[in-house]
Amino acid sequence: MDLNASTQGPYGNKTYESKPTVGMANINQGVANFENAGVVSSGASGYDSFANGSITSEAVSAENGNSSHDAGASAVEPPLEDGSVLAMSGEEDRLWSIVRTNSLDFDAWVALIEETEKVAEGNLLKIRRVYDSFLAEFPLCYGYWKKYAEHEAASSTEKAVEVYERAVLGVTYSVDIWLHFCRFAISKYEDPEVIRRLFERGLTYVGTDYLSYSLWDEYIEYEYRQQDWCRIAMIYTRIFESPILYLDKYYNSFKELAANRPLSELRTAEEAAAAASIVSEVVDQVNEGEVPPDASGQSPKLVSAGLTEAEELEKYIAIREEMYKKAKEFDSKIVGFETAIGRPYFHVKPLNVTELENWHNYLNFIEREGDFSKVVKLYERCLIACANYPEYWIRYVKCMEAHGSLDLAENALIRATQVFVKRQPEIHLFAAWFKEHNGDIVAARAAYHLVHTEISPGLLEAIIKHANMERRVANLDDALAVYEQAIAIEKGKEHSQALPVLFAQYARFLFLAMGKVEKAREVLDEASEHVQLSKPFLEILIFMETVMPLPKRIDHLDTLVEKFINPNTDSPNTASIAEREDVSSIFLEFLDLVGDAEAIKKAHDRHLKIFLHNRMASQLKKRQAEDVLASDKSKLMKPDASVPSSVQSLMGAYPGVQNQWTAGYGVQPQTWPHATQAPAQQWNPAYAQQTAAYGGYTASYATPQVSTSVAQSASYGAYPPTYPAQAAPQQSYAQPVATAAAAPSQQAAAAPQAYYGTYY
Repeated sequence: MDLNASTQGPYGNKTYESKPTVGMANINQGVANFENAGVVSSGASGYDSFANGSITSEAVSAENGNSSHDAGASAVEPPLEDGSVLAMSGEEDRLWSIVRTNSLDFDAWVALIEETEKVAEGNLLKIRRVYDSFLAEFPLCYGYWKKYAEHEAASSTEKAVEVYERAVLGVTYSVDIWLHFCRFAISKYEDPEVIRRLFERGLTYVGTDYLSYSLWDEYIEYEYRQQDWCRIAMIYTRIFESPILYLDKYYNSFKELAANRPLSELRTAEEAAAAASIVSEVVDQVNEGEVPPDASGQSPKLVSAGLTEAEELEKYIAIREEMYKKAKEFDSKIVGFETAIGRPYFHVKPLNVTELENWHNYLNFIEREGDFSKVVKLYERCLIACANYPEYWIRYVKCMEAHGSLDLAENALIRATQVFVKRQPEIHLFAAWFKEHNGDIVAARAAYHLVHTEISPGLLEAIIKHANMERRVANLDDALAVYEQAIAIEKGKEHSQALPVLFAQYARFLFLAMGKVEKAREVLDEASEHVQLSKPFLEILIFMETVMPLPKRIDHLDTLVEKFINPNTDSPNTASIAEREDVSSIFLEFLDLVGDAEAIKKAHDRHLKIFLHNRMASQLKKRQAEDVLASDKSKLMKPDASVPSSVQSLMGAYPGVQNQWTAGYGVQPQTWPHATQAPAQQWNPAYAQQTAAYGGYTASYATPQVSTSVAQSASYGAYPPTYPAQAAPQQSYAQPVATAAAAPSQQAAAAPQAYYGTYY
């Protein structure tokens, strides 16, 4: 049941904001001013303190579409005010158990709401509990706000208004929620000014939305019932200021209105007073002889004063026609982006790649236009449909920061980290960087702490980035403690796959960041005692020994390589023959660079002894397969015997010419190093591109790391891909992926790239 699907016209239009704040803003409050609406964020934007892993600070704002939220934790099943417990059916109890376990299970929530409504029998306490809990997790679902208000309206108009006020704080940029609120007000209130103020409040935020026509239509229809022709003309004039859908319809309706009503009924009081003032001023000048009645080169005021009513009406329409043409011109620039938006409302299902890319392109265009108000409003529209994608939140924060609007940047970051993508480590790592960048080290440290303890314990990227930050702020002891605590935790796990990389990164940190060579080697020695030998781990050790100063510990490495490539009952391993041969080849190249002749000969002889038979058997199979293919091909391409040919003559004279060399050993490939192990692809370049630890953080969770089955041409330099991805807990907010039907070779190209993948 998709209550966010719009029924208004050919497009849906849902907009969004943030988690609802409890409380009621009076329906009679004045029109909000978007440009002057302030945002005041408290503390460290959600990272000041923690209670059971939940963020506890609030964002407080004026009515500008940036509602405040409480802790980032789910408000699942809040207790009743009197502490009592409501009786529940068996199905209610079962569904509550599901959403308590996974508060992002949208389908379970929908089922729970339906079950509660079925058995509530007018019990508003049950209704309030389920809707409050659900909308705390999914505040963008404007359709459920409407349903909630309808339940309250059955017994109290005031309570229904309270729900609507919470709704427009939670989904401020939604045309539909304002439309429902205005319709409710029309049905409940008789004072036109109350209703008009509500329309104006909504239009402040969504009046320029391309799909805002439904709210404008409702406003015009209401004023037609009031027969306020002047206000209707004013509404049309405001519509012409922005390109919206069905702009032609509004222009034609305006011309029809102007043709059927006198100008005196269309002008506002201000416009009528201004026209009268011009006439009066010109008359005074004529009477005083300052301007002769028949003077040539008449002033604009004199011309205006001498117009007939028909001419004045024509001028009145012409002004609005120019506005309309300007709006149409801009419409031609954005209509392609707008029509490519297939789902403008929120849903937990992922968007397709094309639509995600369209949002980026649209944002690029609007940012180039330079109108800050348009930029903010388009971002807010985008973050309805794309609320589950951290990259858009990150882009929004960066954009607001670039414009010098740190309040808006902070507010967007709060909403992202506390409501919409609060369980995705990517946004918290970005928040830590953002806080550090803006000098709030306490908040940055708290963000890392949240990832370590609640969001994704043991995430390698968080550990590495946290330690690096502590080094930058000269807290070296804390930086070391980050690694040591993580290593201690991983040691307690059976078959930890993160432990080898943690040891390696710790040693790398000690050597490169702190210059502690001996300490780094001690860490690597400790790693050898706690980590099962594997190809990735030995690649790490060889690389680290390569970059460390002399003397090189060749004998130590040789012992470890020997245990790995020549396993026995004392040192078993499950590595394949290909992995063992790769390690041996890597070690040989290492020795060729820094070893002496004796060490090279020892390793070379061992390599030939263990792997020569395997290589020759592999080559023999390859030759046999090639011979079969060549034989089949020669049969298909056998020439006509009646046609003489120099090639045929040659082949007949020397029947063994094709095979005389391939059968010999003289041109066999060298058993080491592999042809793929070109020096240009070895140590530093691959090591510097570790996706698990130093790549753009946006790629660390959205896509799995490369599996061990993938061929590695510079295998010792790209060790992280052989480890499983350090993923966050399973999210209901699915990330965009390439379609399942795409070929494997095409999926990487099809997958959307994070907008801010490598900004720091």
